[in-house]
Amino acid sequence: MKRNEGSKFTFRLAVSLFVTAIFFVTALPAMAKEDLKLQIKEDLKPQILVDQALVTLNDFVSEKDMEWFKNNLKDSKGILIIPQLLKAGFIFGGSGGRAVVLIRDPKTGQWSQPGFYSVGSVSFGLQIGAESAAVIMQVRTQRGLESLYGTSFKLGGDCSVAAGPVGIGVSGKGVTGDLISFSRAQGAYAGISFDGSMIKVNEGFDKDYYGKPVRPVDIFVKKDVSNQGSEDLRNALEKAEKEK
Repeated sequence: MKRNEGSKFTFRLAVSLFVTAIFFVTALPAMAKEDLKLQIKEDLKPQILVDQALVTLNDFVSEKDMEWFKNNLKDSKGILIIPQLLKAGFIFGGSGGRAVVLIRDPKTGQWSQPGFYSVGSVSFGLQIGAESAAVIMQVRTQRGLESLYGTSFKLGGDCSVAAGPVGIGVSGKGVTGDLISFSRAQGAYAGISFDGSMIKVNEGFDKDYYGKPVRPVDIFVKKDVSNQGSEDLRNALEKAEKEK
């Protein structure tokens, strides 16, 4: 190698080493910071869903037409809240959304810590052109309750679901189902068919929220875990039971 070529090679090598050093000093810490941000966002997702469930519950309870819902909440075994059910969801390749479930202790009347679920393949029967809806279901039977303890179940198959009565002074006579659903879209009550829909435990959200892998029975029956972030939602449910 000639002297000039050797000098050029040495210079290029020095520049390369300098650029590499700058990358490690600046780029990697920035990347690590972004990774941390992403992790923080992942950890926050379950709490955001709990907060959205609280807003959804308060919206439903504030409606005069939800008289039956409020009057019968104290007799329900649990409640499932879907703050946003998307018509073009992604969870199961069709429409769907994420849900928060709380179970009512039959002895104390207190509401449990939340469990997280995914809902998929819902058939929208909306007549108002909506692409999303908010949904709350009351768990009315032991069969419906026990369905939530497994990893997944099918509505209309493993347990039945029926649309709840809406309106002031409605009796709800003749309405039966393991789960009773109430849906709203664009400020109006919406008709949504849940028959054939799958409800599946969201293990990732459960793990993120409680800091370790947990099963529904660990949350609802054994009561092995807790998170203070659910306090407002549980208090709102207790308050809603007393509203007439």
